[in-house]
Amino acid sequence: MTALGEVALWIALLLTIWGVGTAFIGARRGRGDLVLSSERSLHAIFLLVVLSAVMVVVAFLRNEFHYRYVAGYSNIELATHYKITALWAGHAGSLVFWVALLAFFASLVVRANRWKNRDLMPYVSATLHSVILFFLVVIIFTSNPFETLSFTPADGRGMNPQLQNFWMTAHPPTLYLGFTAFTIPFAFAIAALLSGRLDTRWITETRRWTLLAWFFLTIGIIMGMIWAYETLGWGGYWFWDPVENASVLPWLFGTAFLHSVMIQEKRGMLKSWNLFLVLGTFLLTIFATFLTRSGLIDSVHTFAQNLTISYVFLAYLTVLTIICTGLVWWRRDRLKSEHRLESFLSREAAFLLNNLLFVGAMFAIMWGTMFPLLTEGLLGQTIAVGPPFFDRVTIPIGLVLLALMGIGPVIAWRKASKRNLRRNFTLPTVMGLSVGLILWAAGVRHPYALLTFILGVFTLTTMGVEFWKGTRARARIEGEGAGPAFLHMMSRNRRRYGGYIVHIGLVIMFMGFAGSAYDVEEQAALEPGETMSVTSAWGHTFDLTYQATSAYPATNMTKLVASVRVQRNGRDVGILTAEQRAYRQRDETISVVGIRRAWNEDLYMIMAGIEDPNGVIQGTNPRPLVTFRVLVNPLVPWIWIGGILMAVGTLIAMWPRRGVPERPAPPRTVPVGKVPRRDERELAEIG
Repeated sequence: MTALGEVALWIALLLTIWGVGTAFIGARRGRGDLVLSSERSLHAIFLLVVLSAVMVVVAFLRNEFHYRYVAGYSNIELATHYKITALWAGHAGSLVFWVALLAFFASLVVRANRWKNRDLMPYVSATLHSVILFFLVVIIFTSNPFETLSFTPADGRGMNPQLQNFWMTAHPPTLYLGFTAFTIPFAFAIAALLSGRLDTRWITETRRWTLLAWFFLTIGIIMGMIWAYETLGWGGYWFWDPVENASVLPWLFGTAFLHSVMIQEKRGMLKSWNLFLVLGTFLLTIFATFLTRSGLIDSVHTFAQNLTISYVFLAYLTVLTIICTGLVWWRRDRLKSEHRLESFLSREAAFLLNNLLFVGAMFAIMWGTMFPLLTEGLLGQTIAVGPPFFDRVTIPIGLVLLALMGIGPVIAWRKASKRNLRRNFTLPTVMGLSVGLILWAAGVRHPYALLTFILGVFTLTTMGVEFWKGTRARARIEGEGAGPAFLHMMSRNRRRYGGYIVHIGLVIMFMGFAGSAYDVEEQAALEPGETMSVTSAWGHTFDLTYQATSAYPATNMTKLVASVRVQRNGRDVGILTAEQRAYRQRDETISVVGIRRAWNEDLYMIMAGIEDPNGVIQGTNPRPLVTFRVLVNPLVPWIWIGGILMAVGTLIAMWPRRGVPERPAPPRTVPVGKVPRRDERELAEIG
């Protein structure tokens, strides 16, 4: 039965080739029936790829180890929910899942545009088919999950222990949702270039798609940070790993695009720049996929793969870059700005500087990520680029962006007057400097941390004043109470105030990052009954008394659990446990940290080593010597709180207003060519 999955992939490949051809021919010849056929094929491709993905999961659930992919990423003892998530645990399955998500979004977009944007949709459909075609070719010819072994092993190798974690069941699919959703704005941008329709319509039509993609990519990155913090056992959440960097590159470009489109909508400026950003964002998602699957970099995030796949992705990325560059150059005469920048003291200038900083950060991170590969290829030796380089580059950029988050949304368009500057920035400046003086007096002397809090308070005050002014005006005009006025204000301008909430969340995250300047770490080897102490940056003393270590058999593993009693400033606050898990099938051991969370800090404990673990398991060593590594990480909970606020703000910004369009709906357009009457009825029934 599972062989149906491979058959479905082949049929999907043929339909994709058909869809590319009919879309382009239909656009060139004005054949609406061919365009309609191309769009319908996307629905069929989605169903076929989903069938293939389901068959991969069925193969895992049925322990069909004659498939190379199943044997490499599962075993008999693996828990059922991990057998399901094994679909994206390896290279081949993750590509099938990727294409399924992309086909889902493609199916949605053609359904949503069945009666509008008909001059753009042939090219949108052709572009989506082309991207799907590439991934299907890669899957079928270089990384087929239905490839069989010459023999059937009795059991599989099992899943990577570091992937057997809740956050790793959620992080990859969320990240893939972000990557694949960015294909929709890319397809509309290509359609605008090919059709010559280079007004703001393609931006308006893809605004929510861009926000949706950015939302998923943001949540995916934050989930990856939580996974690294809780699973890798090193006490941090971001190590500038190459694959971490690869995921943040399209996020930086996408964030710049979300800001710069406002300038084009308001002032008719930056048309070429916006195309550069949206095309670049999609290209960076392909680049991230290339890095993850190329086998060129060493990372816990990468999929093991030979170099063949790297050449395929590199060639595709090169061809896409040439095509995008050529299209923009071809349409350069239609991409001239309608207005010029009038003053550096304006919202346009603030957003432009914001964009340049995001793009600069992207190129700096890309350079640091690729530099070891370039030196190895050109010089024959690898020169490592570590966190110090990235910190030196990105921290100053981040601080300027932090200030711009408070300046950009409230400074005047075209040119800010002295009155505008004084009215909007006097109170935030006073608040920021006042908090800075208080923190300085309290002993906060780290320059970057202190500056982060000053700029953070400045921006938070700016946002707070905007919410207060809007609520007060609404209450005065409509005669409402503060609560209803606030809610109505939010619902009337969700894009604006949702963006403010995103900024507030990001500011709180920045403050959480600044807390790392005051991390405290201690390490000690303890016998049962012995105590170690660690004092946090806030002056809180934690006393940790080692109680005992026990062995527990579990599915697919054996757990060694060390129990420690924790006292904070002499008051008992409970038991904290840390684990080492020995996975039998892969003969690997990983650490599971113990974390005691408070609103302002984490007590983070790692079981770094244990004397005679086999003796503990067999019961011959009941009192082992255990090495504990203990950290107190200030403000880490603020990072996760800020991430939640960013997610909430994005959802608010993209949530449609019921029955009230954001702007007058464009007139209904006729499809390219004359669509026959029967096809019109059938098209209305799609979905």
